[in-house]
Amino acid sequence: LALVHASLRGAAEEERPRARILAKMTPEELNALRDLPARHCDGDCLRAEKKYDSPRMYGNVEMKKAQWAKERELGLIGGYPSLTNMPCVAGVSATQFSCSAMDLSSFIPLEDLGSAGEGNDVWGWVDSSGREYAIMGCTDGTSFVDVTVPNAPVVLGFLPTSTVPSNWRDIKVFKDFAYIGSEAPGHGIQVFNLSELPALAADPPASPVTLEQTALYREVGSSHNVVINEATGFLYIVGSKTCAGGLHIVDINDPANPTYSACYSEDGYTHDAECVVYTGPDKDYVGSEICFNYNEDTLTIVDVSDKDNLMLLARQGYQYSAYTHQGWLNAAQTHLIMNDELDEERQPALDGYTRSLIWDVSQLNAPAFVAQFDSTEQSIDHNLYTLVKPDGTELAYESNYCAGIRVLDITDVTAPTQVAFFDVEPNCDTVQFSGTWSNYPYLPSGNVLVSSIERGLYVLQLNMY
Repeated sequence: LALVHASLRGAAEEERPRARILAKMTPEELNALRDLPARHCDGDCLRAEKKYDSPRMYGNVEMKKAQWAKERELGLIGGYPSLTNMPCVAGVSATQFSCSAMDLSSFIPLEDLGSAGEGNDVWGWVDSSGREYAIMGCTDGTSFVDVTVPNAPVVLGFLPTSTVPSNWRDIKVFKDFAYIGSEAPGHGIQVFNLSELPALAADPPASPVTLEQTALYREVGSSHNVVINEATGFLYIVGSKTCAGGLHIVDINDPANPTYSACYSEDGYTHDAECVVYTGPDKDYVGSEICFNYNEDTLTIVDVSDKDNLMLLARQGYQYSAYTHQGWLNAAQTHLIMNDELDEERQPALDGYTRSLIWDVSQLNAPAFVAQFDSTEQSIDHNLYTLVKPDGTELAYESNYCAGIRVLDITDVTAPTQVAFFDVEPNCDTVQFSGTWSNYPYLPSGNVLVSSIERGLYVLQLNMY
């Protein structure tokens, strides 16, 4: 055992990724490693005691539940027709959706996705043949859709929730496996082998088949988000009732057999995060694994390279904070763009207009809020992601509830400009939790997946490329 530990320590200093460490080990060392007792979430890992371990989160959840219940009473959830091939012409698509430089390839209603509830998160996957798939979270489970032909999507299957329905479900992908968490009590993290989908796509079912989870990670019950660093093979569960709501770290290098690794609870509840192998300008941390955490009222940066010695690098608040929600780095890792979910509603100085907060993170121990983009729309902001297009233009794709998806050119990251949008919910144009929840802009085709709470899944395309 001493030999195994020494090998891990020595290799970890020069090569962070676990796969490279294991590749250097002898058969004897590997056998000894397999015989080590599995770690479990106990002791400090179980510190969270309050519901959601955050009074702010509890209030946020209950407020949203009340609004969506009212929408259901009014008949605004579900019941919308499917759509295909609706280009944006003179600022309108399908006679109802305001738009600019984005066309609707298709829309799949919640009922066709296999759900009897609302929509939430969305992610994507590409199989070895190049087929593209949407993975859409719903109140009662997760839908899997072949979107290879964007104007003729095929719903392949539906994976039911592991316990009870919940409006919150979050999905990420590592290799050929999807990892699905939910605020549903006792849910755990569902693991689904996406390699089952190509056979269904080759012989599409008449209606979505009921899928079965491949595995279930049970060291957590409910959770708010799941985060994956694909470069290292670690899953970061946040907003659970473990680790005081902070980073619950899971090794998924054996994708169907996730194992507990570590816990970071020192800054309490984390709502969302992005974890990367750092390649930015701060030379002290190049090659380290860094998590950028959105912790309700701060940007909190943690070095998670050594799972036995997680280190806080910075914890920084900002003006007019109401609920630090989520964000994403630019490609150079010099800056990130953050959204605050409640500032538009609770900060009178903003008058309801969406603001995107731009941070300089070129020094990881001293992040600074340096600029903001003020939208012309009064709307709450939610999930956002960044992407560099083939021509070098860098874009941010923002799912801003009632304002729909908004696309910003962030090539000059401190001076963004809006270049496109598509409003997926024409029934609302104010500061409320309706409309789009999230988006996925990373399919090789360039098609953009957008989820709607009330309606279903949109497949859109930027018509400026």
